[in-house]
Amino acid sequence: MPRRTATMLASTLVLFALLCAGVFIKVPYSEMSPGPTVNTLGDSHGAPVLNIAGRKTYPTSGHLNMTTVRVTGADYDMSLVEAVYGWLAGDNIVVPHENLYPNGKTEAESTQENAEEFSQSQQSAKVAALKQLGIPVTARVIVSTVVKDSPAEGRLHAGDVIKSVDGTAVTAPEDVAKLVTKHKPGEPVEFTIVPAKEATEAAKAGNNDPATSKLTITAGKAEGDGHAIVGIRAGTDHTFPFTIDIKLADVGGPSAGLMFALGIVDKLTPEDLTGGKFVAGTGTIDDAGKVGPIGGIQMKTIGARKAGAEYFLTPAENCASAASHVPDGLTLVKVSTIDDAAKALEKISKGDTAGLPRCTR
Repeated sequence: MPRRTATMLASTLVLFALLCAGVFIKVPYSEMSPGPTVNTLGDSHGAPVLNIAGRKTYPTSGHLNMTTVRVTGADYDMSLVEAVYGWLAGDNIVVPHENLYPNGKTEAESTQENAEEFSQSQQSAKVAALKQLGIPVTARVIVSTVVKDSPAEGRLHAGDVIKSVDGTAVTAPEDVAKLVTKHKPGEPVEFTIVPAKEATEAAKAGNNDPATSKLTITAGKAEGDGHAIVGIRAGTDHTFPFTIDIKLADVGGPSAGLMFALGIVDKLTPEDLTGGKFVAGTGTIDDAGKVGPIGGIQMKTIGARKAGAEYFLTPAENCASAASHVPDGLTLVKVSTIDDAAKALEKISKGDTAGLPRCTR
């Protein structure tokens, strides 16, 4: 066999072996890519994303799209070839698996966490939107979760409204922990509550002063510093003056909060918030209307632009990262609160975009 032919054959065999190895060698990485976007003013799977009953709503136009990121599953084993392809692909990002699933988090655990965050983001979006419109919202402290095998198990239940601890009224979730930790392990802690079922029935009937009941729980001892605990996590529940339903399947996490809130504001406002423009965005939101950062910002801007967005409402803390790779034709608008976003939309709807606060590196 001529030397040239033998060399080419050997090189081909080595290349083939390397490719095979690349396919079978697994690496500890995951991939993020642009996910679908959904107009919060429109429908998803044939049903409105936002459905408001008991309050007058107004016609809307344009888009207020929430954005998503696709990620490979916790149990997916990425090959070396897939990782290299992902690094080279312009619209994808390859990141260490630990970044998406820290401490060995499973697929089921991640899904559950995302579902809880999504549910909480919906509540905060409703509260922030109504506060933006000056519509009163009633808040109350509730039992959010009960720890298994804790002193509170079987005594307190998720949804119970906590009125006071040891006779001291509670107005915020953190008040409960402060009052419990004033005790020593083994001491009795008295709770005044409205049981979850009675609280729900009272809310439906418009009863703002339902009957309360008292119960005493013997405090346990926390691991570590040994402070007193009863084994609950307190949270905040809100009573709204009318019904707001948010329905969106196959989406998790808290990052759609801002866009849900703006969609609610638009439907409850006579003026058209977008002026028919295509606006997308992202960002967590709290009850006070503060917009927080999210992950995968570059994937979301790419997905938004592919869907047709011209403007992208960007959390202030994500601006530098988003501005490092902006899709052509997309304007990044910097926002820190729902009020910032509403003012930006007013400018966009009127075509007065010169004064928009833009993201820079």
